[in-house]
Amino acid sequence: MVDELGFLSERVAKGKLSRREFLCRAAVLGVSTAFANSLLATAARAEGPVKGGLLKAGVQGGSATDSLDPAAITGNTTFIFSRQWGEQLVERAPDGQLQPELAEEWGASKDAKVWTFKIRKGVQFHDGKEMTPVDVLATMERHSDANSKSAALALIQGIDKIAVDGQNVVFTLKDANADFPFIMNAHHLVIQPNGGKDNPTAGIGTGPYKVAVNEPGVRHGGERFAGYWRDDRGFADQIEMIVINDGTARNSALQSGQVHMINRVDPKVVELLKRIPAITIRNVSSRGNYNFACQCDRAPFDNNDLRLALKYAIDREEMVQKILGGYGSVGNDTPINKSYPLFTELEQRTYDPEKAAFHYKKSGHSGAVLLHTSDVGFPGAVEAAQLYQQSAAKAGITIDVKREPGDGYWSEVWNKRPFFADFTGGRPTQDLIYSLLYYSKAEWNATHFVNEKFDQMLVKARGELDADKRKKLYADMGQIVRDEGGAIIPMFNDFVDATGPQVGGWVADGSQELMGGYALSKCWLQA
Repeated sequence: MVDELGFLSERVAKGKLSRREFLCRAAVLGVSTAFANSLLATAARAEGPVKGGLLKAGVQGGSATDSLDPAAITGNTTFIFSRQWGEQLVERAPDGQLQPELAEEWGASKDAKVWTFKIRKGVQFHDGKEMTPVDVLATMERHSDANSKSAALALIQGIDKIAVDGQNVVFTLKDANADFPFIMNAHHLVIQPNGGKDNPTAGIGTGPYKVAVNEPGVRHGGERFAGYWRDDRGFADQIEMIVINDGTARNSALQSGQVHMINRVDPKVVELLKRIPAITIRNVSSRGNYNFACQCDRAPFDNNDLRLALKYAIDREEMVQKILGGYGSVGNDTPINKSYPLFTELEQRTYDPEKAAFHYKKSGHSGAVLLHTSDVGFPGAVEAAQLYQQSAAKAGITIDVKREPGDGYWSEVWNKRPFFADFTGGRPTQDLIYSLLYYSKAEWNATHFVNEKFDQMLVKARGELDADKRKKLYADMGQIVRDEGGAIIPMFNDFVDATGPQVGGWVADGSQELMGGYALSKCWLQA
């Protein structure tokens, strides 16, 4: 039976049998749709990429205020689109390891304070100019300038100086940093002509697709760049991202063939979609989390007892079951889970109405707290806020829930209101996630968490080359964030995407949704 299906799946890959006919035959043989789809995926990869066509994605997270300036990327839509038109010095592979991109190779001094990157020759920008080490230098200079308000500033402010040496770019750091190459994969650090200083919003990069359409909050489109330097991506002639913030509408667009893939499938409808033969659910465990952020410098959340009360007042197990449908795991008010290197398990915080009531009384606060949420905060964010409201009520804490519109949520609510629904996509290392989201001066420090001891430990951990000592530092930092921070993290989510029958080349990647953001570049349309 398996041999027969293997033979038939190869015929599908060669365009000699339709996918529907294959799935019908598999059903007759009593084979599950999931297993049949896995055979098709294997056969498609073996047959190789198919060039041509228009590959389309329906995505949640777009807003009319979105910008193509890599320094200003906040939403998921512009992040994904930037992966199609832009590139960094290095690329993070699905297995978590770094591989060369615009830098051919790199190395460090023994003390990890001087890093040298050899820049690739023969790479063109979309405007026809050749990329040079000077463009790399200019890019880093722009993002390290406080006036740029780049979200990458917190990651690269440890650079003391940058110099061009022939085809090399040499970074001299203020302090040692064993993880420095991972910083060069940050999606903000897209290499642009003259660093993007002339026109950062033009979307001119070195990626496989040139920007053809840019309608923020509506759609983004790209055309294959004829001068692209490699052949392992950019298979479709054109790509299009359609912003569909409503989950039901996104599912319908996939079922009708309007789009070929979608992100952020609501776990509540996963089993329903699995029953549709033409749709494949693509879920992978991740470092991402869904959370509620309260800002530590704004009343009433500037009181740590109130923050602790809110942390004990949330039922994490209920969230994982009812919001994630089991597609995820329980969180512990720290952004680090067991998938991170150098992970240390901390005592798990559980739902405890009595402790919540104790800390609430100790805080001296009375009256309701207002929680802002939206459908675009994360899948199920509105329902999660309502569950939170119910569990907190049992501790005598009143949470008023305000449902905000999706358009403008990331520019008008996120990091603006004192208590709001948020999500974090995860990062390759503990240093990166802490530097980007918890360092006191970080642009994306949405909880406004400021702790001098934490900042000092963060810098110390970067330069600690002894793995055991570094692990202990990260454990202590996690304890501080867990007990004093403003992030209430009830759950780590799987990334749950879905594809239609024509998508080939899909590879599981837990770094970010839609194959780490690369699905439109690395997938193709099968016959």
